[in-house]
Amino acid sequence: MYDRYPVHEVTSSGDDCRQGWRDAVAAIAGRAGLSSRCVVAVECYPGVYVDEVRNAFEAGLAPDVVVAAHEAFLPQEKLERRLAPYLGDDPVFGFMCPWGLEQFFAADRLEARRQRVASAAGVVLVYGTGASLVAPDADVLVYADLTRWEVQQRQRAHTIDNLGAGNARASARQLYKRAYFVDWRAADRQRLAIFDRIDFYLDTNVPDAPRLVAGDLYRRALEQTSRRPFRLVPFFDPGPWGGEWMRHRFGLPADTPNYAWCFDCVPEENSLLFGFGLNRIHSPALPLVHRHPDALLGRRVHETFGAEFPIRFDFLDTMGGGNLSLQVHPLRRYMTEKFGLSYTQDESYYLLDAKPGAVVYLGLKERPDPREFEEELRAAQDGGPPFAVERHVRAWPSRKHDHFSIPAGTIHCSGRDNVVLEISATPYIFTFKLWDWARLGLDGKPRPIHLEHGLANIQWDRTTEWVAKNLINPVREVATSNGVREETTGLHHSEFIETRRHWFTSPVAHDTRGTLNVLNLVEGETAVVESPDGAFEPLTVHYAETFVVPASVGRYRIRPVEPAAKPLATIKALVRGSEEDE
Repeated sequence: MYDRYPVHEVTSSGDDCRQGWRDAVAAIAGRAGLSSRCVVAVECYPGVYVDEVRNAFEAGLAPDVVVAAHEAFLPQEKLERRLAPYLGDDPVFGFMCPWGLEQFFAADRLEARRQRVASAAGVVLVYGTGASLVAPDADVLVYADLTRWEVQQRQRAHTIDNLGAGNARASARQLYKRAYFVDWRAADRQRLAIFDRIDFYLDTNVPDAPRLVAGDLYRRALEQTSRRPFRLVPFFDPGPWGGEWMRHRFGLPADTPNYAWCFDCVPEENSLLFGFGLNRIHSPALPLVHRHPDALLGRRVHETFGAEFPIRFDFLDTMGGGNLSLQVHPLRRYMTEKFGLSYTQDESYYLLDAKPGAVVYLGLKERPDPREFEEELRAAQDGGPPFAVERHVRAWPSRKHDHFSIPAGTIHCSGRDNVVLEISATPYIFTFKLWDWARLGLDGKPRPIHLEHGLANIQWDRTTEWVAKNLINPVREVATSNGVREETTGLHHSEFIETRRHWFTSPVAHDTRGTLNVLNLVEGETAVVESPDGAFEPLTVHYAETFVVPASVGRYRIRPVEPAAKPLATIKALVRGSEEDE
C-alpha cells in the first residue's frame, strides 16, 4: 500500500493545468497578446532541454527575434578557471559556491543581448538559463523547471551539460559534483529572486510532454502545502550493496538489479506532486523551503539553519544484499572549513526490519591503535590483504525497532540483511568511505575512498563501552495513558535532532509547538493524520511512509484507521530545543 506518487490536490479543475506544448504555448500566447511588441522570457533550470523549449515556442509564438541566454555565458576556459577554487580535484567533494547566476555571464555579452532585446520590434523570445537576466523586464516570464531526480537521470544518460561547460560526455559523478556545488546553488538563488514575477510555471520532467499552470496557482499550491501535513514523492536507486526488501514491500519494478536507497524525505532531492483535477505537475520541493521557511520550519529552526530543511529521512536496504561501506561523517568544524556548510551529518539508524544474525558496525573496539588502523587501511587500498573490519570495529546485533545513534566522527556502517530508516541531518553526500569491502560499483569501477578526510574525523574514544552506554537504544518512557505510550528513542545529546516514538491503539495528540515535525509510520498498515478542528484535509499514511508536518500546523492527531488489535507506532523527529514557548 506504499504510495509512490502522493498527490496534493490544489484545485478540482483539469483546465487549470495545460498539457503538451501546443496547449501550453497557446495559453502563454493568449496572456502575452501577440499583436504588438512583446518580450517572452523562458527561464530554464539547469538540465531543462532548451532546444525543445526553443522549438516549441518558435512554433507557437512565431517570434520576430530569438535570443539564447547561454550565448552570453563566459568563455568555457575562463569559467573553469574561476570555478576551480570551488571544485578542486577531488572526484566527489568541493566547496559550496556563493555565486549568483549572473556570475556565469560575460558582462559585455550580457549587455549586448539586453540591447538587442530592448531595440527589437514585434515578438521577442528569450530562452535558457539566465533568460530572466537577459530580459529582466520581460512582459511574460515563464519558469521551465524539473525535479532534481530527473536532472540526475539526464546526467547519467549524458544528455545535458553543466552550465557553460559543454561537458555532457563527462562522467555522471563529475556532472553531479559540478551541479551540486555550483550550478544548482546559483539557479536556486535566481528562482527565488524572480519567484513573485513568474507568470507561468512549466513542468518539463517528461520530454515532449510539458505541464503548465499559472504562476499565481503554483504559488498558491506551495502556500497551501506549507500549512498542512504532506508527503514528498520518493525515489529509489540501486547500489552495490542493495537489497530486495523495498522491491517486494513497495511493489517496485523488477528491471533494476536491486534497491539500495529510497530518498523519502530529502527536500533538496525529492519533489512534490500537485493535482489539478486529473492533471498533475511535478515541482521540486526546494521552492517550498525557500518560499515559506517560517511556516514550514518554524521561526527558531529558520533562524538557526536558514532556509534549509535540516532533517532527512531515507531508507537503506541491505536485505539479501551486502554491507554498506565502512564510513565516517565530518565533524562540524571540518565541514565548515573544508566544504562551506554550517552544520554536519549527524545521523541515526532506525531498524525497520532485520534478519536473525544481522549486525550494525558502530564504534571502535577498546584500546584502538590509530597507527595500525591506518596502515592496514592503506595496505588494503593498495591491493594488500582485505581490511579486517571486525578486528577494529565493533559489530552489534540489530533487531527490528532498534535505534542506533551515530554522531559525526563515529565510524559505522549497516551490515547486510537490515532495512534502515536513516534519520539524520540533511548534508547527505558528505560520507567519507574508509573501506568498501574490495568491491566495485554498479558501473564496474571502484567507488571513491576518502582516507585522508575520514582519518581526520574519526573519534578514537568512541569505543565499545562508550558506544553501548551512549548510542544504542537509550529508550526512555515519557508517558503512558489511554492506549498511547510515548518514548524517547535517544539520539546522542551532541546531535541536534530529537526523536520520539509513540505506540498507540487510540488517537495520539501532537502539537508542533511552532517547529517542524517529520514522522514515519514504523509499525502498522495505515493511519490517519488529522486536525482536531478541521484546519486541514486528513492525510492517510501507510506503513513506512514518511510525512512532514509543517511548524504552522500546530495541533494534530494520528489515529488508526480501524480499531487496532496491535499497537501502531510512529517515530517523530524535530530539532532539539526549537519548540516555541506557549
